[in-house]
Amino acid sequence: MNTPATPILDRVASPADLRRLSDGALGQLADELRAEVVSAVSETGGHLGSSLGVVEMTVAIHAVFDTPHDKLIWDVGHQCYPHKILTGRRDRIRTLRQEGGLSGFTKRAESDYDPFGAAHSSTSISAALGFAVGRDMGQPTGDAIAVIGDGSISAGMAYEALNNAGAEGRRLFVILNDNEMSIAPPVGAMSSYLSSIGGTPIGQMAEDFEKALPGPLRDHARRARQLVTGQMSQGRGTMFEDLGFQYYGPIDGHDMGQLLAVLRSAHTRATGPVLIHCCTVKGKGYGPAETAADKYHGVAKFDVETGAQAKKLPNAPSYTRVFGDALLQEARADSRVVAVTAAMPSGTGVNILADALPGRVFDVGIAEQHGVTFAAGMAASGLKPFCAIYSTFLQRGYDQVVHDVALQNLPVRFAIDRAGLVGADGPTHAGAFDISYMTALPNMTVMAAADEAELMHMVATAAAHDSGPIAFRFPRGEGTGTSLPERGEVLEIGRGRVIREGADVALLSFGAHLAEVEKAAAMLAEQGVEATVADARFAKPLDMDLIRQLARNHKALITVEQGSKGGFGAMVLHALANEGWLDGSLAVRTMTLPDRFIDQAAPDAMYADAGLTAGDIAASAMQALGRTRMAKGGVLPS
Repeated sequence: MNTPATPILDRVASPADLRRLSDGALGQLADELRAEVVSAVSETGGHLGSSLGVVEMTVAIHAVFDTPHDKLIWDVGHQCYPHKILTGRRDRIRTLRQEGGLSGFTKRAESDYDPFGAAHSSTSISAALGFAVGRDMGQPTGDAIAVIGDGSISAGMAYEALNNAGAEGRRLFVILNDNEMSIAPPVGAMSSYLSSIGGTPIGQMAEDFEKALPGPLRDHARRARQLVTGQMSQGRGTMFEDLGFQYYGPIDGHDMGQLLAVLRSAHTRATGPVLIHCCTVKGKGYGPAETAADKYHGVAKFDVETGAQAKKLPNAPSYTRVFGDALLQEARADSRVVAVTAAMPSGTGVNILADALPGRVFDVGIAEQHGVTFAAGMAASGLKPFCAIYSTFLQRGYDQVVHDVALQNLPVRFAIDRAGLVGADGPTHAGAFDISYMTALPNMTVMAAADEAELMHMVATAAAHDSGPIAFRFPRGEGTGTSLPERGEVLEIGRGRVIREGADVALLSFGAHLAEVEKAAAMLAEQGVEATVADARFAKPLDMDLIRQLARNHKALITVEQGSKGGFGAMVLHALANEGWLDGSLAVRTMTLPDRFIDQAAPDAMYADAGLTAGDIAASAMQALGRTRMAKGGVLPS
């Protein structure tokens, strides 16, 4: 009687076990690993398609290189689930993206096999070069391997790193995972170039790339290569070789034999930087993912047999959807309204405008810096650009926001999605800092939507605002279910609103935490404390008439925001201090996100961790009132 063989995956405790397996066994292991990834993500949700696309590559890299002594750096980290399973975390893989569980991205604190944390794109080559320099200067580290996708390599930072690495000439491995798919289909000349490499004689690749560009760009590309290499290509090879890399490929990223042969050869022979070009299929080996338009880039829990996702029915439209619909309304009313997105058309909602008016949306790829300045140029031309970028990604274009937009007082409209805490994606994707970094800028107007109707008003306000840059922020997920107007109305700049009135304490909310503030007011009422609730709407300019009214008529003032210290509350404190309100007669408290990063969990749990629940707000108000009464009784607050 034959007993079933123990699955190879069950015998893998760490990558060291892979190095004892035959090539045939490594191929079988890849099949088992793919099934394990599908099974785990069906229970947790997450980034499935990108992880399925690198299964063979993950096995081969760990089989050839001596991780964790050799440093394997995954760009973005969407594709790191197979890596986590092979590096001692299989027993926790079903806690992925859950509170207290594994991060959905690489994370240094989680494992020695994660030498560099990642969740934003295009950082891997820079980090790998840093490890290579450390090795060459005597630090206890081996080779550095960066795995970067065709979408991520289109970003400027990746080229800065390639240029630097080629000039340094140090032993370094860059594996280009070319699946012709990022979150949305990749755009730009580089994507077209990579797609053409497989069928083009090596000697013609660099010159063909240049020929594919418009005339002025072609001349710039040729001059750039001269500056880097000191000579023209003249049929020598790919642009990567012109940058100083030894080029291998393109190779089939799902052919284990080919992968192992190329990696072993490169590992043995390399003396300088190497680029290995692997062609893969996003969602490989799982039918529903391979046939889906987004290749199951990000999925909810799903049924393995059918691929059907268990997405709950929303109680209200998402803020992103409301923004997209409102933007389309404004675009239909004004032919100058256009939108810019950095590889996230559906994530930001501008796909709604693109579907209806395709010539009015511009996807610049993973290039936030370029996207901001591109929008600035359009604004200078007389167009009305909406630059739609997540809060966490807009950080990458901050110098351009400062220098190219605010300094020139250009009317770029920044639609800042994913503001506040975002749940399973955790601290790398939290929109914690945009209030602080936008309110710091001269000429900038900063708004935050308390609900979906307010978001519609702010889209209309931004469209009508031609006197300088303006930003509005809104959270991830479904709205509050409030009734929506047919079209947003233009708000008076710098004017807030009072929601309810009370005599004891004023609760001044900025943005989407208003519903929680109203709950806090109801809790205070149960304690006999009357609270005024106000929605600031604007962090810059502040509604000073409203703030003075609240300060004058209440014993305490509490500001609440879904952002870091240094944001709206700091603006209010600064204004009150300059007008002499902080003399002890008014107790002021600012409630913000704490001065630490908050790990992934459900959004409500994350805000509880941050101390921003209705109960926390009510407790802060009670504490402030107690101190105020002590002060009025002649005892100064401690």
